[in-house]
Amino acid sequence: MCEKSADKVFEAVLEQFLSAETLLVTTHARPDGDGLGAMAALCRSARAAGKTAQMLLLDDVPKRYEFLFPDERPAGASRLARLASDADAVVILDTCAIAQLDGIAAQLPAIADKVIVIDHHATGDQIGRVQWIDRSAAATGVMVGELLAALGWPVDTRSAEALMAALVSDTGWLQFANTDGRCMRLAAEWVDAGVRTDKLYRQLYQNASLNRLKLLARMLDDMELHSEGRLAVMTIRREDFAATGARAEETENLINAALEIGTVETAALLVENPQNVRVSLRSRDALDVAAIAQKFGGGGHKRAAGMRIVDNIDVVKDKLIHICTRALDAGK
Repeated sequence: MCEKSADKVFEAVLEQFLSAETLLVTTHARPDGDGLGAMAALCRSARAAGKTAQMLLLDDVPKRYEFLFPDERPAGASRLARLASDADAVVILDTCAIAQLDGIAAQLPAIADKVIVIDHHATGDQIGRVQWIDRSAAATGVMVGELLAALGWPVDTRSAEALMAALVSDTGWLQFANTDGRCMRLAAEWVDAGVRTDKLYRQLYQNASLNRLKLLARMLDDMELHSEGRLAVMTIRREDFAATGARAEETENLINAALEIGTVETAALLVENPQNVRVSLRSRDALDVAAIAQKFGGGGHKRAAGMRIVDNIDVVKDKLIHICTRALDAGK
């Protein structure tokens, strides 16, 4: 999108938020720190600005992010119709993909005129009348932070903490390649607003259960290396959950452990669910994993992507190894 077109979209988003008195805000299924942090901050700031703001989630809030919602719990997907009918705008954060909106996707066409999408992913669908997509943003939290500044809505310490949680979740605590001056400047503003980074780090990264660590151990024990150690492939099967007592939500970011191996350029984690196999992909520089995910109906970023596949986990694993090794070998 050219700069002029991007400016027009941002102006349209501002107009929608300024004119709306009642907001309904949601994010994708299996919500992560970016979507949840952006949602919590947007709603809190909207309320401080005199708006009515409701939150809705397609899945439960993962335990590690419950601190973002100390006073309330977002509504469930079953309440979309009623809440959307009362809202002037329905805001979808951190996704523009129908496949990531299980539970409400079928109802979106009927309310498309109210839908505002704010997202930074490279792949997606046409969901709402207004869609602000900024692929250069390190996180949706960055976009929401800039939006709140442009609107002049208050950002108190708790809102700033939620925005910081969004940012660090998608930048690996400011370590990934998407970390840039834009997000660092915002991070400085949020620290000045009262965010304690030591406290936030403990909450996000030093608050795991013993069951998660046991699951991590089983995942690493199952790891396979291919393409001369450049590709790491791991699986978490249903029996691993049963043996450790870990929950599905506790698999978030486990894939990053493989990138601690010096030779690994691309990592894949396959998680066996009752209905499908969820695949997460990470890459340093060698592969565009969003392009690989698209081959399976998924999507994401060049360095972080994923998909869900209805098939046997070992069949999916073999296909994925074949495609990734061919791509890595071709890029030598």
